[in-house]
Amino acid sequence: MIYFDNSATTKPYKEVLDSFVKVSGEFFGNPSSLHSMGGQAEKLLTQAREQVAKHLAVKPSEIYFTSGGTEGNNLAIKGAAIFNRHKGCHIITSSVEHASVSATMKQLEQDGFEITYLPVDGSGRICVKDLEKAIRKDTKLISIMHVNNEVGTVQPIREIGELLKKWPGISFHVDAVQGIGKVPLSLYESRVDFCSISAHKFHGLKGTGALFVRDGARINPLFSGGNQERTLRSGTENVAGAVSMAKALRMISLKSETGLERMKNIQSILRTGLTGIEDIQIHTPIENSAPHILNFSLNGLKSEVFIHALEQEEIFVSTTSACSSKNKSLSKTLLEMGVPESLAESSIRISLSFDNTEEEAITAIEAIKKAAKRLRKVMN
Repeated sequence: MIYFDNSATTKPYKEVLDSFVKVSGEFFGNPSSLHSMGGQAEKLLTQAREQVAKHLAVKPSEIYFTSGGTEGNNLAIKGAAIFNRHKGCHIITSSVEHASVSATMKQLEQDGFEITYLPVDGSGRICVKDLEKAIRKDTKLISIMHVNNEVGTVQPIREIGELLKKWPGISFHVDAVQGIGKVPLSLYESRVDFCSISAHKFHGLKGTGALFVRDGARINPLFSGGNQERTLRSGTENVAGAVSMAKALRMISLKSETGLERMKNIQSILRTGLTGIEDIQIHTPIENSAPHILNFSLNGLKSEVFIHALEQEEIFVSTTSACSSKNKSLSKTLLEMGVPESLAESSIRISLSFDNTEEEAITAIEAIKKAAKRLRKVMN
């Protein structure tokens, strides 16, 4: 089997699963309980928070555990918007955000907030000058993703942060779900106030994540209850999830030291191989792109049909974002990049992990050639 759908989710490492099982079975106390079992669980939660903070190069007090990227994005955006509502109701984002951001913006629009959606160029990147022009007196929040989940474009996060030093009253949220472990991001240097991550994108477990909230940044909680996570995220903490996420971060950090170069080489093999196949157009830019995502279209072929053809060869890829693939909608990102609908409906996304190999890339290219040739014959 060749698994090339790592942007949708990654396979949990065995050590991550082992840590989750061990904590769930042996340290199952509620961290809010006063007895010793509760104290053990609280200690593990504290250690996990410290480890996650160390990986992100921030303070432990700035890490809040969540259920994943969607909750983190909703908590940061809605929480900041509601907290600052009396000061201003204008928010800036891009036209190519993940559904958990774009849908949140639509909800806020219904509640009276005004949203500016920045366009992107042909590579899927926003222009910082466009963002600067969009800033108004009542702008209180900017939300821009780090790495695009469909085509892999890396947004100019550091440049935006540098720009926002002139507007200390504007909060800056970054959806970093796709970039962790693959594309470096300094939250302090980039003047980020809120940052969302999700464990299942870096070989952790689904249903676990974290939100960075810079000291001094303020948001309203979305959940009411027992005031866990320092009142910001009520609900009994998922201690085993937090511990296993910290384990996954440590492992991915170690693997990235040598794995990044190999991943870039694999992506290069795939890009070169795809370029040599007739009627294939690659959408992922060469510059300002992540090393693990490669998006392309097979002109004249439906992506769903092609995906199932590859699956017969035990090669697993995807179309658009996993969150929108089942409704068969065209890629919003590709359309915003100016890609014609005829090509957007035939787009395929390959996404890598540090466990993929060069041999798998070569095998996949041959399978893509054969599948494309066979399907075109059937169509003709």
